[in-house]
Amino acid sequence: MQIAYHLGAHGTDDERLVRGLMRNRATLAEHGTDVPAPRLYRALLPKIARSLRGAPAGEDAQQVFLDSILEEHTPARLVLSGEQLLCFPMQAIMPEGFYTLMPNRVLAYSNLFPMEDTQFFMALKNPATLIPALIAKANGGTYEAVMSGHDPRQLRWSDVIRATLDVAPGLRLTLWCDEDTPFVWPEVVRAVAGLGPEDALDTDYDVLGEILNEDGLAKLKAYFDAKPPTTIEERRRMISAFLDKFADPAALEVELPLPGWTDDLVAEITDAYLRDCAAIARFPGVTFITP
Repeated sequence: MQIAYHLGAHGTDDERLVRGLMRNRATLAEHGTDVPAPRLYRALLPKIARSLRGAPAGEDAQQVFLDSILEEHTPARLVLSGEQLLCFPMQAIMPEGFYTLMPNRVLAYSNLFPMEDTQFFMALKNPATLIPALIAKANGGTYEAVMSGHDPRQLRWSDVIRATLDVAPGLRLTLWCDEDTPFVWPEVVRAVAGLGPEDALDTDYDVLGEILNEDGLAKLKAYFDAKPPTTIEERRRMISAFLDKFADPAALEVELPLPGWTDDLVAEITDAYLRDCAAIARFPGVTFITP
């Protein structure tokens, strides 16, 4: 059995991926893929992760978990998704550092089915927009509380990913930038589902439907129906053209009402993030989906 964990990060998904896959359950079942309802495991998985204490789960524990989330037989591929699987929003930036719980959580999830093919998927997010998202999700958390004394210019995803790869040798980790999601969404969904580019899913417009205005989305669908793109690159070029012309400004607007933040600071954080992602894409064991 293959296990695919989609881990967020915070503010990158809001259950869009798992809702899209659950909408396609019948199609996925034909490929042997099962997508259980998140309510069945989102509270359970972190508890199991803590209880394992770095050790592999026994067969009895594995079967108890499967019995709690599956309705029928064991599938060929199991998809589990949730940004809270890594940590709560208030734990993303702690005094110890940035997403410091991720390495041990990923190791624990790998150990839940140690003999199976376990894969991890996650979108990275620019700290300039991640921090406001964490504040919004932290149930009244303040900027100071969320930041735990850290300088936003020093938050590095590469530190998190490197530490995760170090504790879980052989880890299979697929990443992409949240900012690229409108262009890579079909590839992301199929990668998580274990499908190829030729496999049809009713998910391809889920992200664009949130960004394009109604007229633009209808025209894009009509254009692709009349002239299906022959390559991924061609499809991305057309999406870019339609976004330039029909994007809903309200959907693209990101408010950053943070104390002491200026345009120059945001630019500095963003530049460091882009360089960081370029470095991560070269890490052994990482597959980076890019436009």
